[in-house]
Amino acid sequence: MAKRTRTTSQGDWHPADIKAELDKAGWTIRSLAVHHGISATSVSHAFVRSYPLNEQRIADAIGVTPQVIWPSRYNTDGSKKPRGMRALRLKSTQVRCQHNGNLQQAV
Repeated sequence: MAKRTRTTSQGDWHPADIKAELDKAGWTIRSLAVHHGISATSVSHAFVRSYPLNEQRIADAIGVTPQVIWPSRYNTDGSKKPRGMRALRLKSTQVRCQHNGNLQQAV
């Protein structure tokens, strides 16, 4: 059975590198979670999916901006890139209504 490995977007820090930087700064995932009154699982979700609040908490603990750690999740001006259905909608100027299939302007 092949071992499944987690892949990161090109340019994003590997989760082990983030944990190492947290350790150098005197933090663990658990201590960061306790400091902010949330679960350690919640903090670690930022490693694999976009979670802006916890991305900011991790970046503050390390002493960099979230854009440095996860460049694939941010535009060059520092704003979040739209993801999922919102991103698809922004790429299209016209969308079809889910109920009747009529064309509409994208919002």
